[in-house]
Amino acid sequence: MVSKETIIALATPNGLGAISVIRISGNDAITITDKLFKAKNKKPLSSQKSHTVHLGHIIKDKNELDEVLITIFKGPHSYTGEDTIEISCHGSTYIQQEILDLFVDNGIRIANPGEFTLRAFINGKMDLNQAEAVADLIASENEGSHKLAMQQMKSGFSNDLKKLRSELLHFTSMIELELDFSEEDVEFAERGEFKKLTNKIQSELKTLIDSFKSGNVLKNGISVAIAGKPNAGKSSLLNTLLNEDKAIVSNIPGTTRDSIEDSLIINGIKFRFIDTAGLRETKDIIESKGIEKTKEKISNAKILLYLFDVNDINVNEIKSSLRTFKRDDLSIILVRNKIDLKNKNKSLLKELNGKEVIEISATNHKSVSILKKRLVNEVDILNPYTDVIISNSRHYEALKNALKAIQEVNKGLKNNLSGDLLSVDVRRSIQFLGEITGEITNDDVLGNIFANFCIGK
Repeated sequence: MVSKETIIALATPNGLGAISVIRISGNDAITITDKLFKAKNKKPLSSQKSHTVHLGHIIKDKNELDEVLITIFKGPHSYTGEDTIEISCHGSTYIQQEILDLFVDNGIRIANPGEFTLRAFINGKMDLNQAEAVADLIASENEGSHKLAMQQMKSGFSNDLKKLRSELLHFTSMIELELDFSEEDVEFAERGEFKKLTNKIQSELKTLIDSFKSGNVLKNGISVAIAGKPNAGKSSLLNTLLNEDKAIVSNIPGTTRDSIEDSLIINGIKFRFIDTAGLRETKDIIESKGIEKTKEKISNAKILLYLFDVNDINVNEIKSSLRTFKRDDLSIILVRNKIDLKNKNKSLLKELNGKEVIEISATNHKSVSILKKRLVNEVDILNPYTDVIISNSRHYEALKNALKAIQEVNKGLKNNLSGDLLSVDVRRSIQFLGEITGEITNDDVLGNIFANFCIGK
């Protein structure tokens, strides 16, 4: 799948900038650059040490095209494991294209999306899990997704899987060795120890699989539905959180007919806020559809901010709404709005006394910072996984398949199945674990993964 051609691509975004970086990788990277680069010190790049930077000019048709810095990375001590050149030139789109065209004319090919990282994987500079983490790192929009990507890059997850896979390989080889001596009734794979191993693997796989929900949420943003009766101040709260007039605010009940969404980064965590239609009985067809959509949005949310005006609700209404929305994976925060107004409902205030209620004024921005802190704290509650968190759907599917195979092995051990039957499911589990790290893969899988990378990475 990977050619031995030398490749080139723009490593920085297209468009104008102070500088641009052009990356070259392959056997001819240094020799071809030597032909087109005139160093200030007049020494050829091939004679220079790896990881050094050199000032000079790119020459085209005996003319100086641009003054550049050339950085040399000699294989295998480079990102790709191959000889690599990085050209730091001025950020003119004209200069970028001229340099790219010049090198292409001299026998270098434009890289495919993700081809530099693919070569790093093929050359053993990183495993497949780490390669995918590179793409996640580039795409990270907040501290949460950045931490997840960095965690994957450190390969702790990969190392754990490789260890489990290695232990399974050892046992399956022992099981298959027994088959060669079947007439002698010997047991090379001690079944008690094997059972301990499969139980351990089953437990670890379950933990990783369960972490996917949290990982996916942190990666893509935590959905927060803002719900309550009409005129509770939901739209005002959304506008206050976003610090812009995103939603129309009106004293007329039922103003918000459809959900309005926008995101906000709080303490490095991305929250996706959804302002919903007010919850009430109505004969208005359009408003009814809005309320149905509200219920749908709440059913998919991770956090529910239930807003209420103490003067326009009773405790039974609150309890009834919360019963409707209650889910094990939904965190509900009670928010009493409009504390700047005079409170007439003394009995409700008394009933709410002692309950965990955040009191705010969305209009006056009072105590909204306390609400933000509470949202951040809720993330820790929603995410009980302090070690490895899975956020990649491909890994999720492979882990589920590996778990299913291990569960079959455990059933087989319980039923005293023969070694040849046990070996089938053990090897299936080994295969699925190997697919995550890239120890077992194919061109179609690699093509699909790296096609989503940006060109130049």
